[in-house]
Amino acid sequence: MSRILIVEDNEKNMKLVRDILRHQGHETREATNGVDGVRLAIESPPDLILMDIQLAGMDGIAVLQRLRQERALDAVPVIAVSASVMPDDQRVIASSGFDAYLAKPISLKPFLAVVERLLNEGRQT
Repeated sequence: MSRILIVEDNEKNMKLVRDILRHQGHETREATNGVDGVRLAIESPPDLILMDIQLAGMDGIAVLQRLRQERALDAVPVIAVSASVMPDDQRVIASSGFDAYLAKPISLKPFLAVVERLLNEGRQT
């Protein structure tokens, strides 16, 4: 069973992702803002992080930069999840160092495929 940290400020999106992941047998932890996401990741390093980009206070890109400063979290895959469809925003997200990018609303099969691929890659290293 993999431990996945979900950092998402929208309650409905959080519930959807949590329910999907738990149905697949994963353990989840949740944070509704970037500061709590960093704290939870440091306290108990997850196998994977799903990161909303538009968060109050500390956005997802800033959270990723902070996580990469922690040696224990350096290799943890982080998936950016965003509703932004603007090409400039997508370029910024893509160049920020995320391991994958998923657009909202999420589509079940591609979502699960990316999660499983990154978890499997993490197990091999």
